[in-house]
Parts: sequence; structure tokens; C-alpha cells
Amino acid sequence: MEFTWDRYYSFMKKLLSFVGQWPYQNKREKLLKLSMMTTALLVMNIPQTCKFVYCHKDLECVLGTTPSYLLVLFITMNVYTSSSSKIKTLTDRVFVDWGRLQSPEEYEIMKTYVANAKWIALIYFAFCLAGTTLFVLVAFIPYMLNVVLPLNESRPIVLPYEAYYFVDERKYYLYIFLQGLIALHIVIMGLIAHDTMFMFFVEHACGTFAVAGFRFERLVHEDTDLMKTVNNDLDMYNKKIACSVHAHRAALEFAEHLENIFSLTFGIEILMMTGGMSITLFKITLQSDDIWEVIRYVIYVGAQLVHLFVFCWEGQRLIDHSLQIRDKIYGCTWYKIPAESQRLILHVLKRSLQPKFLSAGKIFIFSLQGFTTVVQTSMSYFTVLSSVQ
Repeated sequence: MEFTWDRYYSFMKKLLSFVGQWPYQNKREKLLKLSMMTTALLVMNIPQTCKFVYCHKDLECVLGTTPSYLLVLFITMNVYTSSSSKIKTLTDRVFVDWGRLQSPEEYEIMKTYVANAKWIALIYFAFCLAGTTLFVLVAFIPYMLNVVLPLNESRPIVLPYEAYYFVDERKYYLYIFLQGLIALHIVIMGLIAHDTMFMFFVEHACGTFAVAGFRFERLVHEDTDLMKTVNNDLDMYNKKIACSVHAHRAALEFAEHLENIFSLTFGIEILMMTGGMSITLFKITLQSDDIWEVIRYVIYVGAQLVHLFVFCWEGQRLIDHSLQIRDKIYGCTWYKIPAESQRLILHVLKRSLQPKFLSAGKIFIFSLQGFTTVVQTSMSYFTVLSSVQ
């Protein structure tokens, strides 16, 4: 068990430790990392708030500041609402579920799902860091062009994100740029750590459903000699069915824990994401003459879409795995089980007809269909904003 945890969950552990959210982390180290994250969030949030005041109710200025401001807000929410105690509850359940595995085949099933989560998280990690770096570096290009290829009039400078610093931004641009580059990457690490944790836990839930399905498939062995022995032992069937039912119940309980912990914050996040995406699309139409700003906004919209798609894809996987239990039961040779034992699996069969899903605020369901719904809603809001321009 320890070997498996160290091998497959170490990436999640390192990310959560970086932002001070790992439940088994040293208290002094945790306080230091949380202080670092809090400082980075304040360094971004305070100038952004000042920018709203500086806008003086200028709608275009307010809309330009809103997307990055919303990003910082929901990262702050993710970092401080996903407390160590909640994460500890889920990690403890992970340990318990691994301890319940009974055969090498079940271990291989769980390892496969956790390995998948690791690769998904690594790709997501690389994408987020690359996208953030590109987003900031594009803002630096006009400043570099002023140095390398100067014009009669200096090109307008672009800040890493919309903010107001109460200083001459052109004179102190390099300092502002470096501060924004560092702060934004630290803050993004908070988002990546939270999302990676979610991916690992969802994949673990899918793995537990797969283990339960594997046990139901193996209720009746195809070995003829063994069949003759087992058919005469009703208690043996009852024990095997009970073992399968416990595995299915454990998967349902773990998914329920995920729903209870993340539902509210995800509901708020979906609202912010929908609004932020609509506003960003609207800003693209307003900045059509500024190629660098358009590129930055396109990167931002693309990152939002990938972020939403990953969550909806993981939610769809959980739905599919919860429904596959019924197929596993149908697929086993249940008709060879004594009638008294057949009745024991009816409750599981009935429960497996209802999918287990993750929701945002008990309203939005994370699924591929939900992904298209959010995109369509964002486009609708964008159309409304464009019509009142």
C-alpha cells in the first residue's frame, strides 16, 4: 500500500504540499506555503481592486479587468475552502479502499486508474504552466519591440494582467512585469494543485466502481469442477455477493464525499467561469485592432475551455463507471446462482440504474453534455453584451 501511494500519488502530494494543503504536512511548512500563496493572491488582488476604482465606471475598463479578477477570486476560493481536514477525509478513504482490495487483479485495476490520473494531471500541469507563461510573455512583446524596433511613437505597453499600481507604469514596467510573472505563476499553482487533487480522487472513485464490477463478474467461475463445489454452498455465494456489494457501497460513499466537499465551490466557480468567458469574448471584439491583446484573450478563453472540459470529462467518466455496474451484473452468469442468492443482487442492480454524478451547486452536472451547455450559455451572454454595445 505504501509503495503504491508513493509511486502513483506522489505528484498530487507534491502539488498540495507546495500550496500548503497536504493534510500530513509539517505545520511550520504548511504555514510558510500558505503565507506565500496568500501574499501572491494579495499582490494580484489589491492592484486589480484599485483598477476598478481607477476605471471611474468606464464600462470597457471594468470589463477588461473582470476576467483576471474572477480568476484570482475563484483560485482564492479553491485554496481556502478545500481545507486540509476535508482533503484528509478523502485521503483516508483512499487508504481504506486500497486496504480492502483482495486480489492481484484488483490491485492492477486500481493501479491502472491512478496511473491514468497521473498522466492526465501531468499533461494538465504542463498545459497550465505553458499557457500562463505564454499569456504573460505576449504582454511583454510590445515593450521588447519598443526597444528592438522603435517607432516615432512608443507602442502602448501591456501589463501582465489589468491592474493599477499608482506609479508610472512605463517607467517601472520591468518591475511590474516580473512581479506579475512570479505572482501569477504561484497563484496558478494553487489552481493546478486543486484541480489535480480533484482528478486523482475522481479516478479513484472510477477505480473503486471498476473493482466492484470485477467482483460481480467473478461471482460465478467458469471452472466446471469449482462450479460443482460452489453450487452446493449457499453461504459461499452469499459471502461473495456481500463482498461485491460492500465494494459497490464504498464507491458510492466515496463519490458522495466528493459531491459534498466540492459541490458548492464548483457552483460558484461555474458562474464565474461562464461570466468570465462571456466577457472575454466580448473584449476580443472590442480589441480587434490590437493583435497582442486579442492573442492574450484567445489564450485565456482557450484555457477556460480546457479547464472546464477536464472537469466535465472526469464527471462523465464517473457517470459511465457508475452505470457500468449494471452491465457487469447482467454479464455475469447470474442464472447459475441459487435463487436465494439472486435476490441479494437485486438492490445493487436497482441502484446501479441511477448514475452517480458530480454537480456544481446541485444544479449543473459535470458531463460532456454539461460542457456544451456552459459553452452555449457563455455564447448567449456574449451575444447579449454585443447587442447592447
